[in-house]
Amino acid sequence: MSQDVKLAAYLDGIGLVGPGLDNWLAARPILAGAVPYESRPLAVAAPQSLPPAERRRTGVAIKVALAVGQEACANGQLDARQLAAVFSSSGADNDNCDAICKVLASDDRSISPTRFHNSVHNAPAGYWGIASGAMTPATVLCAHDGSFGAGLLEAMTQVAIDRCGTLLIAYDMPYPEPLHAKRPLPAAFGIALALMPERSAHSLARIELSLVDAESAALAEPELEALRRAIPAARGLPLLQAIACGAGGRVVLDYLAPLSLAVEIELCR
Repeated sequence: MSQDVKLAAYLDGIGLVGPGLDNWLAARPILAGAVPYESRPLAVAAPQSLPPAERRRTGVAIKVALAVGQEACANGQLDARQLAAVFSSSGADNDNCDAICKVLASDDRSISPTRFHNSVHNAPAGYWGIASGAMTPATVLCAHDGSFGAGLLEAMTQVAIDRCGTLLIAYDMPYPEPLHAKRPLPAAFGIALALMPERSAHSLARIELSLVDAESAALAEPELEALRRAIPAARGLPLLQAIACGAGGRVVLDYLAPLSLAVEIELCR
């Protein structure tokens, strides 16, 4: 994508979950600065939309991904079955990765079918299809610390080229030790954006995306800024803060150095 090219879409729904950010509705006044941020452990229930057998197999990554995706669809009053999906994560199911590594390092290297099933990076996309009934295309990607930006760029490109609604689901979760020491993600976190080619009665904003060589936006609240810097999925928080504040304008998000993503935000209501 050239730095001269701009992609546009309408943002119809938002999903959010993180430590001290239970959902988008609860997080809006926090991001707007009207309510103080208080970090607390994240608890996400297994989605009831999954059959019992699949529900028992879900780890934190899948729970977070499905929770924010379902919230974004509900807030935008959208039918998930009609939306393409882009899943982006820097690591996916890190608990499962740790468990498999421990088994492979032991004398008994037998890996359970459930562990193997959930080890692939596209497992949340499969569970999403089961939970939502969606048979639309799903793209799964990873770009290390630039995973949120890469997912947003991919989703916006699909909206622009295919002229179809696309759901971005960006999520991350921490690794157990000893992997945590090498990749210290402090908490699970997820953001979902429902992006549409045309404005609707539920549209929150029109956003326009371009590649730039500029410094990414920081958050004024120190603890939220620490989350943004530490968790790739949280790199989208400045965009959500601009929506929460009702200010619109321009924010710059992390992507792959030296490039960043400039997002021009025009509020719809």
